[in-house]
Amino acid sequence: MRVIAGIHGGRTLKAPPGSATRPTSDRVREALFSILGARVQDARVLDLFAGSGALGIEALSRGAAQVVFVDDAPAAIRAIRENLEALRLHAEIRRDDALRHLRGASEGGAQYDLVFLDPPYRLADRLAGRLSEALPAVLAPGAVAVAESDRRAPLALDLPLHDERRYGDTLIRIYGS
Repeated sequence: MRVIAGIHGGRTLKAPPGSATRPTSDRVREALFSILGARVQDARVLDLFAGSGALGIEALSRGAAQVVFVDDAPAAIRAIRENLEALRLHAEIRRDDALRHLRGASEGGAQYDLVFLDPPYRLADRLAGRLSEALPAVLAPGAVAVAESDRRAPLALDLPLHDERRYGDTLIRIYGS
């Protein structure tokens, strides 16, 4: 796994050990960031269910202003921290449940231009409703939320759908605010 483009393009990233984390493939990240284009530049980014941090790190490499990484797994937090240190990047890392973090961010008035959601595929259906309720409070005007899921069990948010792409078994949906 590597950073695809930007100032850290080509640099290797570590994934948490074990099978609990399923990093977004290089091919899918490359396609996704091509779709997002200039939207990433200077964006305030929230990377929920961050895993290795590959999506948020890709955003930083491409000019995002800030990224907040959120995951509840200690191994994921360690991998994110190691990846950021190796690239000499600075970002906020939170070990927290994604829904709890969204509630806290909302109460604190946080707003994001770009939110990545890549929950464990088996939880997509169970999380969709609660994520749909919590996300709008943290989406800045014109923001997008990018959901990654298995095409057979999509993360279907109750937000306006702007784009949908399939890459093998991976489904990417881009929602607007």
